[in-house]
Amino acid sequence: MSSSQHTSRPTSHPRSRHRKRKSRHLPIYLAPALVTCFLFLLVGFAFAGSSDRIAPGVKIAGVDVGGLSAAQARQKLEKASAKLTWVPVEFVARDSHYEVAPAQLGIIVNWDEAIEKARRDGDGITPLRGYKRLEMRLLGRRIMPSVKLSSVAMTRLISTISRSVDKPVREPALVLDGSQPRVVAGHKGLALDKKEAAALVVKALGSLSRSTVVLPVRVTSPSVRRSDLVRVAGQVQTAVSAPVLLKLGAARWTIMPAQIEKMLAFPHDGQRNLSIGGSEANAYLRSLAKRLDRPAKNADFAISGNNIRIVPARAGHVLDMQRTAKAILTAALNSTGKRLAPLAMKNTEPQQTTEQAEAMGITGLVGSYETTFTGTSNRIHNVQLVAKLIDKKLIAPGAVFSFNKTTGQRSAEKGFLTAPQIANGKLVDALGGGICQVSTTVFNAAFEAGLDIRERVNHALYISHYPLGRDATVNWPSPDLKIRNDTGHWLLIRTFSSYSTLLVAFFGTPQHRKVVSESAPLTITGPPPVKKVLDPDLAVGKKVVDDPGVSSSSTHVHRRVYSADGKLLHDDTWYSVYRSSPMVVRVGTKAPTKTSTTKTSTTKTSTTKTSTTKTSTTKTSTTKTTTTDTTMTDTTETDTTETQTTPTTTTVGH
Repeated sequence: MSSSQHTSRPTSHPRSRHRKRKSRHLPIYLAPALVTCFLFLLVGFAFAGSSDRIAPGVKIAGVDVGGLSAAQARQKLEKASAKLTWVPVEFVARDSHYEVAPAQLGIIVNWDEAIEKARRDGDGITPLRGYKRLEMRLLGRRIMPSVKLSSVAMTRLISTISRSVDKPVREPALVLDGSQPRVVAGHKGLALDKKEAAALVVKALGSLSRSTVVLPVRVTSPSVRRSDLVRVAGQVQTAVSAPVLLKLGAARWTIMPAQIEKMLAFPHDGQRNLSIGGSEANAYLRSLAKRLDRPAKNADFAISGNNIRIVPARAGHVLDMQRTAKAILTAALNSTGKRLAPLAMKNTEPQQTTEQAEAMGITGLVGSYETTFTGTSNRIHNVQLVAKLIDKKLIAPGAVFSFNKTTGQRSAEKGFLTAPQIANGKLVDALGGGICQVSTTVFNAAFEAGLDIRERVNHALYISHYPLGRDATVNWPSPDLKIRNDTGHWLLIRTFSSYSTLLVAFFGTPQHRKVVSESAPLTITGPPPVKKVLDPDLAVGKKVVDDPGVSSSSTHVHRRVYSADGKLLHDDTWYSVYRSSPMVVRVGTKAPTKTSTTKTSTTKTSTTKTSTTKTSTTKTSTTKTTTTDTTMTDTTETDTTETQTTPTTTTVGH
C-alpha cells in the first residue's frame, strides 16, 4: 500500500462517549432511591393492619378501642356506657356542688358516628394507611362522640346553677341626701358562663370516665367609675342652684329649682351622664306640649245637603320633647351666664294634602239611602257605633269595600252591647244586635247608586219593613257585604245617624246612572211548623195559640244599571229565601174536676144538673176551639197580605 493510500476508520463522537459513561454509572445513582422506596413500602405495609380494624392508639370517650372491629368497639362502649347511666358527675361552681347523672338529662351518645370516624381516620391506601396508623399509635387519637340530650332539662340545670352562683354587679349610684347629692359605691358581680358551662356538662356526661368538673364563673365589674359620678354630683348642685327660664317667641315660663330637682335623671344602668327625664319631667313636658302643640290636619270633605267641598289641609307644629329636655339641662348647667332654654318645636305635615284630596275627584253625591228604626237603647247604640266605624271610609277606584273588614269583629272591648239579633232563624239577644240595620242601609245606598255589589246575603227571617228582597245581613267573619267601586274615581262613605234615622251616602264623581229595578211578589212557600207545648194548667181539649208563627217565603229583585249614555253596566238578580218560624200552641193536659153532687144524691134532679153541666162544658170547649182556629187563619192571611207590601225607606227589626 502506498503512502498516498489511506484507510479511514470511523471514530466515536465525544457526546456518544459521555452517554456511555453515564449509562454505566446510572444504576449506582438509582440504588439509594430504590432502597428508600422499598423501605417506605415495607414500613407502610408493616403497620397498615386490617382496614376492618380500628387503628391502635384510638380512644373514644376515654376508652381504648384500638385493634377492635366496629362491632367489638360498639359492644365495649355500650357496655361501659350502660354501667354509668346512673353514675353521676360532680359539677362545682364556686361553693355549690351538683351531682348529675346522664339519665337525668336524657343523654344519648352516638357511638356509631364516633366509631365510623375512628375507622375513617385510620383508613386509606395500604402503604399510606400504615403511616397514618403509625402516627395514631405514637401520638394517640382522642375522639369524643356527639351527644343528644333534653334541651329543657339542660336549660333547667344551667338556670338552677346560675341562680345559686350569680351575684349581680352593682353600679355606683348617685342619690340625694336631703338636697345634697351623694355617691354610693358599687361592687363587682359574679356570673356563670352559661354557654361554656353547658358544653362542659355535655362533654362530661358523654364521657366514660368520672371526675369533678369545675364550671366557669366570671367576675363582672361595674361599667361606671366612682369618679364619673363625683363629676355628676357637682353638676346636680349647679342645676338646682337657680331657676331656668324657658322661652318661645315672646312667651316665657320659669322652672324653679325644686321642680328642676324632680326632673333630673341620675345616671343608671351603666350610664355616666346627667339628663332630664323620668315621670316628673315627662309630665311637665306633656303639659307644655298640650298648650303649644298645633297638630297637622289632613284635607277633609265637608257635606252640605247633596253638595261636598274640600276643607284644605294644614301643616302643624309640636313640641320636640327630646330637644327641649336637652335645652333645659344645658341651661341648668350654666353657672356663669343666663339660664335661658329655648323651646324646640318641630313641624308636622298632614298625611293627606289638599292636592291629594282634589285628585280624588270627589265632587258630588253618587247615591244615598235612608232608613228609620226603633228598638232598645242597646240596639240604637250598636247602630250608631257601626255607622261611625264606616263613616268617612274612602274606597279607591276598583277597590272592594268589605263591611266586615271595615268594622272588624264585634266585641265588648269595642263598645258593642247585647241587643236582639236574628241567629239560626230565631230572634235572640246577642252582642252587636242591630248592626244589620246599617248593612241593609249601605246595601240600598249602593243599590240606588248603581254600584257593583259583589256579595250580599238576606236575613234568615223575612222583615216586612225592609224594602222587599233588599235586606242585607252580616256576621263575623261571614256573611259579608262587599261593594266594588266601579266609578273610576274615589268614593267617600258618609253616615248620619240619630236615635231613629240612618242615612248612608256615597260621594264621588257623579255618574248619572239610571237604575231600573223590580221586586217579585213575596211567595209563601210553606206554612209555619206547629210547636205544641203541654200546659198542665189548661183543661184537656183546650188549645191556645201563643205565637201564630211565620210562613216560609221567597222573592227576588232584578236590577239593571245604565250609564249616562245608555250603556248597560250591570244586570243583577238577588234571590232571597226566608225561613218559617213555628206556630206555638199550648195544649191543655189538666183533667176535669169531679163535682160533689155525684156523691150526695141519686135523685133525678141531681142527675139532670150534672148532665146539663157536661153538655154546657162541651159546647163551650167547641166554641173556644173554633174561635182559635179562625184566629190562626186570619193571622196567616193578614201576614201574607202585609208581606206583599214593599216599603221604601222604613225599617224595623235586626
